[in-house]
Amino acid sequence: MAIPSQPRPPAPVDNPWDRAAPELSILSAGPSEMDRKGLRALLEHLGEPAFRGDQVFEGLYRHRWTSWDQFTQLSKGLRTKLEAAGPIFIPEITESVASEDGSTKHAFRLADGKQVEGVHMPYPPRGVHAPAPGRVTLCLSSQVGCAMGCTFCATGLMGIVRNLSAGEIVGQVVAMLNAHDHQEGGPVNLVFMGMGEPLHNLENVMAAFRILTDPGGMALSPRRITVSTSGLVNGIDRMGAYPKRPRLALSLNATTDEYRSRIMPVNRVWNLDSLSEALARFPLEKGERVTLEYVLLQGVTDSLEDGRRLARFAQRFPSKINLIPFNPHEGSGFEPPTEERIGALCQLLAKAGLIVSVRRSRGQDVAAACGQLVRGLQVAAKGPGGSHRAKRLP
Repeated sequence: MAIPSQPRPPAPVDNPWDRAAPELSILSAGPSEMDRKGLRALLEHLGEPAFRGDQVFEGLYRHRWTSWDQFTQLSKGLRTKLEAAGPIFIPEITESVASEDGSTKHAFRLADGKQVEGVHMPYPPRGVHAPAPGRVTLCLSSQVGCAMGCTFCATGLMGIVRNLSAGEIVGQVVAMLNAHDHQEGGPVNLVFMGMGEPLHNLENVMAAFRILTDPGGMALSPRRITVSTSGLVNGIDRMGAYPKRPRLALSLNATTDEYRSRIMPVNRVWNLDSLSEALARFPLEKGERVTLEYVLLQGVTDSLEDGRRLARFAQRFPSKINLIPFNPHEGSGFEPPTEERIGALCQLLAKAGLIVSVRRSRGQDVAAACGQLVRGLQVAAKGPGGSHRAKRLP
């Protein structure tokens, strides 16, 4: 009697975010890729005392110097040695487009000729007697392209090209602050909401985070740095294991698995229950909340029932909600909701005891808003505050 054959288990799905993105190796040994510890070791290797590495780190990241000639506190001979160790590489700004709202979209050329985009967003000082200048928020890219394939995001049309290095990430900050003559030590917020999925490039993002928060350089507070993910649960868990880390935001954008799986393929692997469990176990400091970013698509994700489901999801862990009216771009097929519907959703969420704000994305007129950043085939494509209860933010 023949034994019936057992059905074969389904082959594992090969998702693009499961594979490590390509890396750029040509910058890996240069000073621009080193943290303070690495620079101290480099200077000792060059026959200098380790504290010279602290001076180099301060020059690179506090003073934002971009040429070894600016390091006049170092001897000419040492500067020659440092030049031989590697140039100071800062991504070159090749295009800057100013928006009517004061924000500026910048295109950066990287060492291999690839391009990414970032956004400089100034905000006025708060209060009549507030000292100048006001705070600045920089929107940073973490990858060339993106593997996640979200249907409402222009960057996803590029696919994944490669990861940015830690130096290229920090270099965006240096380049934008220098381009806008930002005062040394002035308030700066960073949001990883540009091109790429930051948790798909977590090692380089965290290496950049260590440089940016080092007290010997820019000395940014971790509370001023936010990493936004589309929902990579394994990346959320890995980031939560770091003793010092940025704030976490989730790009949620749908309240049912059926629809989220259609617009965000990552949901086919980690659904809403998996996400809520990951966020519930994510280690938060006292008073810290996970930010939920929810893009409002007219007639798609903006119903009152969507609002009720969103409230139930957000109540499972400490959270605050950013409602983001969709930023139209060519070929998306989506439209933003009406003001009346936005107001109704704000009221519904506030009555549920949740902190909710409407985030009016900056730079929409120059394709610099959320989901609009894209460098198609490395050619510029025309078309990327505080929270209060039920308050619309400008």
